[in-house]
Amino acid sequence: MKRLAILLITLHLFVIGSSCSQEANSTTPTNDKAHKIDSLISLYADYEGFNGSVLVAHEGEVILKKGYGSANKEWDIPNTVDTKFQIASVTKPFTAFLILQLASEGKIDLHEPITTYLPSYPNKIGDSITVQHLLTHSSGLSRSFISTQKGNNPKVMMEDIAAMPLEFAPGETFKYSNSGYNLLGYLIETLTGMAYEDALQDRIFNPLGMKNSGLFNNRAIIKHMASGYYKGFGDYFNIERNYNLLAYASGGIYSTVEDLFIFNQALNNDEILSKTYRDLMQKKHIEDPGYSGYYGYGLEIMEKPIGNSGKMIETYGHSGAIDGFCALFTTIPSSNSTIIFLNNTRRAFLNSMTTAITGALYDETYDFPKIPLAKFMSQTIDKDGIDAGISYYKTHQDHPDYYISEQELIVAGYKYLQAGNAQYAADIFKLSIDVFPDKDNPYDSYAEALMVLGRNDDAIKNYKKSLELNPNNHNAKAMLKKLQNK
Repeated sequence: MKRLAILLITLHLFVIGSSCSQEANSTTPTNDKAHKIDSLISLYADYEGFNGSVLVAHEGEVILKKGYGSANKEWDIPNTVDTKFQIASVTKPFTAFLILQLASEGKIDLHEPITTYLPSYPNKIGDSITVQHLLTHSSGLSRSFISTQKGNNPKVMMEDIAAMPLEFAPGETFKYSNSGYNLLGYLIETLTGMAYEDALQDRIFNPLGMKNSGLFNNRAIIKHMASGYYKGFGDYFNIERNYNLLAYASGGIYSTVEDLFIFNQALNNDEILSKTYRDLMQKKHIEDPGYSGYYGYGLEIMEKPIGNSGKMIETYGHSGAIDGFCALFTTIPSSNSTIIFLNNTRRAFLNSMTTAITGALYDETYDFPKIPLAKFMSQTIDKDGIDAGISYYKTHQDHPDYYISEQELIVAGYKYLQAGNAQYAADIFKLSIDVFPDKDNPYDSYAEALMVLGRNDDAIKNYKKSLELNPNNHNAKAMLKKLQNK
């Protein structure tokens, strides 16, 4: 409890913004586990490590569902459990599910080459790629592809993918491939005679009653849809929409935490897919060394930590990230537990929160988020001036309840540089050199602020030091050339 007390006192002493935890459209925590989880997520939200919606179920019962932060920051519209988010690669379990439905109906053989079903595939390489290779990211196709199309045309997409050389022989190893899952989407369209979007609606969303899910279209207006953001230091920026992006069957679905829980339940009953084929989804088909686990059909299967207890537990689920959004769902089969996070910034501490929540569910110890020292330093500067802020950082940098980050210090400095306060920026960059003397970026950034202050000789010295630490720093080379030619 001492750890929690320290954090709560800190929150009281520093105004860091409301997490906007929403009681509307949410379950009010009614037991000890739910209270602990809600408090944990609220801290992450207060520290700007989470901005979205969450659902947690344990032993088959939903114990917490709630929104935190803003769905739209311009209008201060809060996230709720009804807020819709792009779910990015959490789309892949849906695509795999559709393929297995077709397999259960005898319309596709998972071990046949894709050219059996796509005779127009414009490359003989397709004869060596099976449907299973696509499902398990072992096709040899690259992660992504460069599209020649100006619109979202799956047939043109197929032709673009087919034009790429294989990176390895099909079946040889695992390498994550959005291209492969987009091909599965085209396979679904070919075999059903429906658009991928319609197949999702007809075969999954409608039968399960998933009324708040669909295929995201950049231009369409979707009610209760969260806006996506990038997060800078203390600032949020709207994402730039790429209207030619075809996330499609690899990452194109939008949904809510409640709808994803409905789909998660369908992975454990025979309502729209028999156990034989659901078991195939959850089988460890291929090792995924990047995640220290395995990949099934559209599912990441791995052992995850139970809090900080040192114990591990078997899980399946999927993660995803796309411009302005990230998502993670985790299922623990042994206790019929589910943790679903949907977030409308590009990055968030979803894995750390999942680990801590697992600890709370199993009555084990777990870590609270550490206090972001650069953030508190910046707030102190805004309130009391640069000297107070620098002093605050130095006083707390070795305290175990705070975390220090080279990147966050640099970003904090650029916050002031971009605001026209080069002296504050220079002081922060100089602090970053003191804290991270063996890193090249602090010297490079300090030199930039010194140039703005007209201290070119000092800027040259720091660019040289940055280049000494990182000979591949092309910016330092260019700036030295510019300064030394003056």
